[in-house]
Amino acid sequence: MAEQAKDEAQFIIQRIYTKDVSFESPNSPAIFAQDWQPETNLQLNTNVTSLDDNNYEVELIITVTVKSADKTAFLVEVNQAGVFYIVGYEKDYKNQLLASYCPTSLFPYCREAIASLVSKGGFPELHLSPINFDALYAQRIEEQQAENTEEKKEA
Repeated sequence: MAEQAKDEAQFIIQRIYTKDVSFESPNSPAIFAQDWQPETNLQLNTNVTSLDDNNYEVELIITVTVKSADKTAFLVEVNQAGVFYIVGYEKDYKNQLLASYCPTSLFPYCREAIASLVSKGGFPELHLSPINFDALYAQRIEEQQAENTEEKKEA
């Protein structure tokens, strides 16, 4: 019975925390007097660090830059992280958990932090649309397979 529990697949969120936050509004207060015509640029990154055999730190880093009339209105960056205990999964599925499910778990915290910072900065509310991390993971796998096929052709 103990061996069965030992081999059982487990996914446990150990901790979720804010690792880094930054908000800049370099053209305040002049930017508030201009017509508000926002142009939004969103950058998204993830980092995975193995802490030991079964614990992983996953970081979701979102940077949003908003310009109005070619001037930076604000830049906000949130690095939301979590420690995840993952055991008993095949390598490919574990990779999918780390690259897709973990960022999906962190995204609501990132989204809330960004909305709060932007609002406190005096700007109209900014609510990020949901992100399909499963689709991004599938796209990345397809790109890697295409690169591997291309490398084999060149060799």
